[in-house]
Amino acid sequence: MTTDTTTVKTATADTGARADLFRWIIAAGGLATVASTFMSWTYTDEFPGDLTVYGYPGGLQVLTLVAGLLTTLYALAAQDFKGLRWLAPTGTTKALRLFALGAFGTTWFTVVAIAVELGGVVNLEPGGFVAAVASAIPVAAAFQLPDDTRKARRPKELPSWAEILIIVAAFAIGLFVVTYGIDTEYAELFTGYMITAGFAIAALFKAGLMARLSALTAKYRSIAVAAAFVAAAAFPFTQNTDQFTLIAVNILIFATVALGLNIVVGLAGLLDLGYVAFLGVGAYTAALVSGTTASAFDVQFPFWASVLTGGAVSLVFGVVIGAPTLRLRGDYLAIVTLGFGEIFRITVGNLDGVSGPQVTNGPNGVPNVPDLNFFGYDFGESHTIAGFELGSYANYYLLMLLAMILVILVFSRAGSSRIGRAWVAIREDETAATAMGINGFRVKLIAFALGATLAGLAGTVQAHVQSTVVPEMYVFAGPVPPNSAFLLAAVILGGMGTISGPLIGATLLYMIPAKLQFLQDYQLLGFGIALILLMRFRPEGLIANRRAQLEYHETDQLDVPEKGLPDTGVGITKAGA
Repeated sequence: MTTDTTTVKTATADTGARADLFRWIIAAGGLATVASTFMSWTYTDEFPGDLTVYGYPGGLQVLTLVAGLLTTLYALAAQDFKGLRWLAPTGTTKALRLFALGAFGTTWFTVVAIAVELGGVVNLEPGGFVAAVASAIPVAAAFQLPDDTRKARRPKELPSWAEILIIVAAFAIGLFVVTYGIDTEYAELFTGYMITAGFAIAALFKAGLMARLSALTAKYRSIAVAAAFVAAAAFPFTQNTDQFTLIAVNILIFATVALGLNIVVGLAGLLDLGYVAFLGVGAYTAALVSGTTASAFDVQFPFWASVLTGGAVSLVFGVVIGAPTLRLRGDYLAIVTLGFGEIFRITVGNLDGVSGPQVTNGPNGVPNVPDLNFFGYDFGESHTIAGFELGSYANYYLLMLLAMILVILVFSRAGSSRIGRAWVAIREDETAATAMGINGFRVKLIAFALGATLAGLAGTVQAHVQSTVVPEMYVFAGPVPPNSAFLLAAVILGGMGTISGPLIGATLLYMIPAKLQFLQDYQLLGFGIALILLMRFRPEGLIANRRAQLEYHETDQLDVPEKGLPDTGVGITKAGA
């Protein structure tokens, strides 16, 4: 017995020493990767970002620098260096692997891009080779580490001011990360940003740091909401021009409409493939009452009236379309809503005075929609606020931010209300919900009408941002979002039934085509592959609620009572416990 115990202790000590050695190798590799970014990676400035300078990282080198620093930091945290253990409440091994892969992926993408775009590896300077070798060392060592996943301990109680400060700092970092991605000036830098950010965020989740931050935001919910709003509102103040602010405005429009669709699909479980038509209804309504000379109606409503009119007309269309169709279920409902979307596009294309009445100018649409003017504040002109000059798109950005807050408020209140619980019941099992006394048709019609109204509200702003409205903007699938396919993909990708899920999904699905123009012809193929992989590995979406996680990750094994618990005849699994 003594010999066996001694052998086990010796083996454990050897394993621990071996793991410590690999962690120090990872830290050394991370530092070498950081050092390589201060060297020249290519001798010519033809590759974007100017990677020819010694002593000053530029372009993609900055991303490699950040990834290398994070890898080194977590390698030291694994050694409990200077109290860094708090960075990984649930373990460091999985996080280290992801950080190392992020640095490796960004570095090798840059090296390969230099070789491909400039015509061979001869265009690489010694710094490029050093970076390639240095970034591979942490990856090789990280996959030799034993898994140290553990249950997170209860964090040390901090003063309230310190916890609030952590929340503020987290949202400030989030603003910087998002702004950096939107402001990327060329496709190579955006691709590297996506690689680095993707692996880093996944690593922080695996380390348990994001879960701890979520607990803090739940504890100080009102402060977290205010911090999120302030961070989002600060974005236009970080921009010198409107070049990237327009992308942010379109992201907000896309995300707002996706949240409205989330009520229909995520909460009520109604597969709507023609939802973008309600966005078009609001946009056309606002354009026709805006006072433009291209309108068939000689009227000019003030902003608040055009918004209410667009929302009301969309509501009417939602009720008119939903009333005869919502008695259908599943694929049948999807086909009918798809038909409605196509009917809307064809109808507005035919109301040109030749094929039908002169209302929408047919395929030419309604151009020259004037800028909004709200109580003397012209959204089409630049304004100086607190010493910062805000362009026209910055004005629309702040307006759409307020609209999104309204939609989020409606979604959260409706989702937790009695009608919201009825939507979830209908989504889970309509037959059982009806048997329990829920009027399925009325509940679904309310969801359909509310979703249509929110889309119409977003459409009223979109008409003024784009300054023109044409039928081609409201199709089922097309090269430019928002369209019905992209909206549905944003909800599914982000996580149905959540608030942050569609926001993240819409941001990704808009930014990727906007930044990677060379993928315009292949983006539907790429998104199809991404959705297949998502359904295979994370069917609940990037951000999922607890119910979806339990539903999509059920095990088929028989429940076995936990050791030490009385056998009451009901199996208790670890997940259930």
